[in-house]
Amino acid sequence: MTASPALSTPRLATPDLLRSVFRQHAAGVAVITAAQGPRPVGFTATSLASVSAEPPMLSFGIGTGSSSWPTVAEATHVGVHILGEDQQELAATFARSGADRFGAPTSWREGPEGVPVLAGALAWLVCRIVARVPAGDHRVVLAEALVGDRADEGRPLLYHQGRFNALRD
Repeated sequence: MTASPALSTPRLATPDLLRSVFRQHAAGVAVITAAQGPRPVGFTATSLASVSAEPPMLSFGIGTGSSSWPTVAEATHVGVHILGEDQQELAATFARSGADRFGAPTSWREGPEGVPVLAGALAWLVCRIVARVPAGDHRVVLAEALVGDRADEGRPLLYHQGRFNALRD
């Protein structure tokens, strides 16, 4: 194997290097929701991953400094919503600190296990949390999918280079 002339000299890994590397990685966009008490919480996540088919499990990361973390830390169930390419504003709302995420124009209902389910998502699941694994300033949440649904058609919203994007043919 020969070195590529396009690669530069390796640098010591830092938070800035990690962020700049992952800006090169296109990721699907999801919104995670939970309710524990009177107020639902939710946040935009690009760390969603399928973990296991048997049982059906997934994972996502959440910062322990996030306003949603105290609720997710205590919740037994979460909602996972895969956003479509037309839901950039919804993704931005759930990513914005201090936003009224469940106020108008967000459309949602209380779903199974009291979990907020967002209208219009490309697909959604209600999942039972099975573990919260410490990972630096985050927790990796492992959750077992219990129920859900998907749209018959649609294209996913992506996040790349710090912006929301759509697939191109």
